[in-house]
Amino acid sequence: MPAPTQLFFPLIRNCELSRIYGTACYCHHKHLCCSSSYIPQSRLRYTPHPAYATFCRPKENWWQYTQGRRYASTPQKFYLTPPQVNSILKANEYSFKVPEFDGKNVSSVLGFDSNQLPANAPIEDRRSAATCLQTRGMLLGVFDGHAGCACSQAVSERLFYYIAVSLLPHETLLEIENAVESGRALLPILQWHKHPNDYFSKEASKLYFNSLRTYWQELIDLNTGESADIDVKEALINAFKRLDNDISLEAQVGDPNSFLNYLVLRVAFSGATACVAHVDGVDLHVANTGDSRAMLGVQEEDGSWSAVTLSNDHNAQNERELERLKLEHPKNEAKSVVKQDRLLGLLMPFRAFGDVKFKWSIDLQKRVIESGPDQLNDNEYTKFIPPNYHTPPYLTAEPEVTYHRLRPQDKFLVLATDGLWETMHRQDVVRIVGEYLTGMHRQQPIAVGGYKVTLGQMHGLLTERRAKMSSVFEDQNAATHLIRHAVGNNEFGTVDHERLSKMLSLPEELARMYRDDITIIVVQFNSHVVGAYQNQE
Repeated sequence: MPAPTQLFFPLIRNCELSRIYGTACYCHHKHLCCSSSYIPQSRLRYTPHPAYATFCRPKENWWQYTQGRRYASTPQKFYLTPPQVNSILKANEYSFKVPEFDGKNVSSVLGFDSNQLPANAPIEDRRSAATCLQTRGMLLGVFDGHAGCACSQAVSERLFYYIAVSLLPHETLLEIENAVESGRALLPILQWHKHPNDYFSKEASKLYFNSLRTYWQELIDLNTGESADIDVKEALINAFKRLDNDISLEAQVGDPNSFLNYLVLRVAFSGATACVAHVDGVDLHVANTGDSRAMLGVQEEDGSWSAVTLSNDHNAQNERELERLKLEHPKNEAKSVVKQDRLLGLLMPFRAFGDVKFKWSIDLQKRVIESGPDQLNDNEYTKFIPPNYHTPPYLTAEPEVTYHRLRPQDKFLVLATDGLWETMHRQDVVRIVGEYLTGMHRQQPIAVGGYKVTLGQMHGLLTERRAKMSSVFEDQNAATHLIRHAVGNNEFGTVDHERLSKMLSLPEELARMYRDDITIIVVQFNSHVVGAYQNQE
């Protein structure tokens, strides 16, 4: 498995390209490595360890390399046209509108918009959305991969099935198992809502199905058959933990098929965070593992917008997470379990799927690597043991589940990977989406944030404001509109086409230095249906 790009590509902001080129070096893994003091290590998901220093060596006459790639210390006068910008921004957008009558009842969800903008090549983020067919409700989720996209891809394909099975009553589980035993067609569990780029792995489908079947067989054995209300929170937690356990077990057992054997190992040694929402009537559950976020957009009586956070980041900025980690390990590890705001000084999120390097014992890691394929055995990253690694596991995939009862003023939910939250404040995110959905942004006064603005600059802001109306109409997708602002906003909070064009023109080698992958799902709620639920009670 290739070494993770994040080891060598820190995310930098507002930095001149000339500062980067002066520190270029050549990497044997075909990446351009940057170790400039201008690049903050705090933006890396993984912090480089001295063990990785052997990967890179200064390239002789590196300036010829950058010149050959036509990089220059002075900006090139090349900008994308508005149609070209729109083509890039809209390439991965997807929208789904829930039918007025969804077959069982009137849905509290009107529909959703989703989109992705890559920074990594290939993109490491994933997204999923599906309607539960044998139970009620809709599932939506974003998944942020690191050390590659293998784990986020697997989780995006599999997690909703584990959740759906966890929510099924005992009788339905028996019916599904009997159908498999007799070779009859299975009841469909999920109706997926996918963009054509959101693919499923056909090669691993049988392996994934067998693991899922084992899970529902165990649920059948554990359930007495008595009819009882299923606890959604417990079902979400069990599904997350079981899938992560299956990812680990599949990598330990291996597979006779060499392709599958390498795939399950790549999935296990890479990692992914997950933020998933389950909406059933007025009952909204958010299960979060890692540092993606769920934000509720609330419209106040005066028409203004406020943001309600429905998830907590699992990282060093969360005091409760720090305390949890320290309590799970001996006191003599209190200073080493989290160093430089990272798990064992390396990993930024404190909860994630995969990442068996932070979960398995050293002996198990060595045994699996030595018996694995040559690609794994020859890779320095997989053989590397984190420092101060004494009492694993240090990482868990157990989610933190938040419950919220929807109200008529709750208009939408934003699920997004940290690529969005690194660039925009939550209040700005909710305001921009709210104004987009209602078209009321024209009534807001222009805020200059304490800047001294000349008459000419104010004229320019008013001109941009007039043009902003056409921007709203050119975006038919709320997630696309949000990405446009995340990448192209200037200091006044308006989209600067020149800035947007520059950011989208960056070559693959440089894009990851300026921002992360961005994946967004905007779920719009039906206020009339939500209000009707309240009136019934």
